[in-house]
Amino acid sequence: MKKITKIAETASAKVKLKKIRVAAYCRVSTDSDAQLESLEAQKTHYENYITSRDDWEFAGLYYDEGITGTKKDKRPELLRLIEDCKSGKVDFVITKSISRFSRNTTDCLELVRKLLALRIPIYFEKENINTGSMESELFLAILSSMAESESVSISANSKWSIQKRFENGTYKVSYPPYGYDWDGEQMVINAEQAAVVKEIFAALLSGKGTHAIADDLNQRGIPTKRNGHWTATTIRGMLSNEKYVGDCFFQKTYSDSRFVRHNNHGEQTQYLVKDHHEAIISREDFEAAQTFIHQRATEKGVVKGSDKYQNRYTFSGKIICGECGNTFKRRIHHCTGYKYAAWCCNTHIKDKDKCHMLFIKDDDLKQAFITMMNKLVYAHRIILKPYVDALKNTSSDDSLRRIQEIQTLLAHNTEKRETLTKLMTQGIIDPILFNKETNELLSQADSFRDEINALKNAVSGDVTKIDEAAALLRFTGKGGMLQEFDDDLFQEYVNRIIVRSRSEVCFELKCGLTLRERM
Repeated sequence: MKKITKIAETASAKVKLKKIRVAAYCRVSTDSDAQLESLEAQKTHYENYITSRDDWEFAGLYYDEGITGTKKDKRPELLRLIEDCKSGKVDFVITKSISRFSRNTTDCLELVRKLLALRIPIYFEKENINTGSMESELFLAILSSMAESESVSISANSKWSIQKRFENGTYKVSYPPYGYDWDGEQMVINAEQAAVVKEIFAALLSGKGTHAIADDLNQRGIPTKRNGHWTATTIRGMLSNEKYVGDCFFQKTYSDSRFVRHNNHGEQTQYLVKDHHEAIISREDFEAAQTFIHQRATEKGVVKGSDKYQNRYTFSGKIICGECGNTFKRRIHHCTGYKYAAWCCNTHIKDKDKCHMLFIKDDDLKQAFITMMNKLVYAHRIILKPYVDALKNTSSDDSLRRIQEIQTLLAHNTEKRETLTKLMTQGIIDPILFNKETNELLSQADSFRDEINALKNAVSGDVTKIDEAAALLRFTGKGGMLQEFDDDLFQEYVNRIIVRSRSEVCFELKCGLTLRERM
């Protein structure tokens, strides 16, 4: 008879399973009381659901209130969840449904793939989808697309409803501008703020600039609508706001099919409602202010919507960050007792971790340009003269010869195709062979034409460089040293500025030279 002995497990043999760190994501698209109650219910549900399981550890609850689901970049809590997943703080994510997670198919799939690359699955409760066990993304893509279509439908219905209220004049301005409050039914004047509005218009009409008006309000400690600081941009926006004369101009902006908002320049119907509410500024003063602003802009040569308006400063659009490749933006920096203009990398402004390039003073850039130009004036015979001669000697002779060769080959190609057509018409070759040979010749002809265009562009570029270099040589040969920055001179000879650091920049000249200058 077989003898069986049972060996009991020991304490050391027990393996303690590591708990899965589970986080939940919730979102409501409006901040109404009903939606916020829904958000509270979701938060309670997930907290209880996760903590009720022994193999799960509650890793946090991430929720966005009153935020659209069509753009992931507009949801700070979702972005924080992704960052925590990257940091290894989360192993598993739960959310109510695909539409709560994202109503944009592209964003949804991108986020899922990003988390799966980190070995972090997402569980969608309503659809019962666990991305960690999916064999294909097709099902998720279909459902996500349906969620996006639903969002588009809701948006269209909402737009239609708003447009009808625009048409019959019943649309309610729920967030009125500075100077007004909302009493639940209409816009009413806020006496304290209205006095500031009148003061702003009066200051402008007395000759004061928008920067000076903003500085004065800040020095007196008067807060903006959102308790922030006044800027010239804020003042300009108020001075052009028709609501201060009692009118309402609806649909100044609109959203496209990708939910991106644009200024409305006539692409969509607009609606003007006269005497919509009580006015703060008389129509005479408002019109006088618009005339004054337009006159100042005309004197400066700045017309709204023009290229000069978009690039109103000499360096606008021409300063490139050597670290991230983005452009620089002009800003005013304030120090104790004085202020100065500086240029900052747009990427660095938005996220200092993505670009570490520090700002550069406007005056330092101008001085660097003066120094660079004076060096060229002093040493033009050593630097520019040999450069112009080299460009002329190595210009377009070879390229022109090659263009002539290709044009001859292209003519032979055309003759061959004509011969093939005659042979097929006479029945000497069959259509299959004709099509095969003709397609090969057409493909060859396209290649010849592409090469000719490329060579012509190269020749044109060489001629342009020679002309630009010769013009710069003529200017520097006159021998006049620059004493101050000249806007027109910069625009004429410089293509752009590459910022390597706060102490070093490179001027890319239109003649093809790149000159480094320390500051």
